[in-house]
Amino acid sequence: MNKYILLWLEGPLQSWGYNSKFGRRETLVFPTKSAIYGMFLAAMGKRGEQKEFLETIAGYKQTVISYSKSHKKNKADDLFTTNSYLPKLLTDYHMIGSGYDNKDPWQNLLIPKKRDGTTPNTGGAKITYRYYLQDAKFSVIQEMESSLAEKISQALYNPTFEISLGRKSCVPTEFINQGVFDSYNDALEQANQIKNRKELIEQFRVFEEEGLGEQFILDDVPLQFGQFKKYKSRIVSLVAYG
Repeated sequence: MNKYILLWLEGPLQSWGYNSKFGRRETLVFPTKSAIYGMFLAAMGKRGEQKEFLETIAGYKQTVISYSKSHKKNKADDLFTTNSYLPKLLTDYHMIGSGYDNKDPWQNLLIPKKRDGTTPNTGGAKITYRYYLQDAKFSVIQEMESSLAEKISQALYNPTFEISLGRKSCVPTEFINQGVFDSYNDALEQANQIKNRKELIEQFRVFEEEGLGEQFILDDVPLQFGQFKKYKSRIVSLVAYG
């Protein structure tokens, strides 16, 4: 019998990368499936491709629920839409590789190089933009085979590697693991209790079902991690509340 892990993702900044290039690191307005599965592997101390593990859990359904502290809905520019129920975005401007002394062997390693190892005529400095969700709060209900759910739950209580909200700079301010439940409704009820205790309102839900709300195709189901990552697609539906 399958069980359901309840995660709570809350912090000043979150960033759930999706289809990003080096110079522009965007974020979805909700956690990706690959990010959640990567979180599980980090907690268990797993490295490398992990093809067998990912194949085992690829088909399990996941629901994401977004919350807001205020009854006034936020405005944000999303990768897909500009609906007012989405979390606020922060754009962070970066200069990569600037200010280093190329005559110092150690500092020279930090300057971006061309494929042949030489420094570009521009000096190697690159402008990048990083996008973050501000003050976002999510619950994630993850279906999982019973024994694996218990194993992952214990790892989340005592993670091997650091767990962050998409990037290492995005530190959680609440316990991520909120328990393992026998049914989806039990996990949802616990999420609602946390929501009420924190005086939040629900903004939207993301289901792995067709025919509900706004539908998207996401290439975020990981088949292989490591140096050469592989993903497959899934259809999700985003339904606004409040």
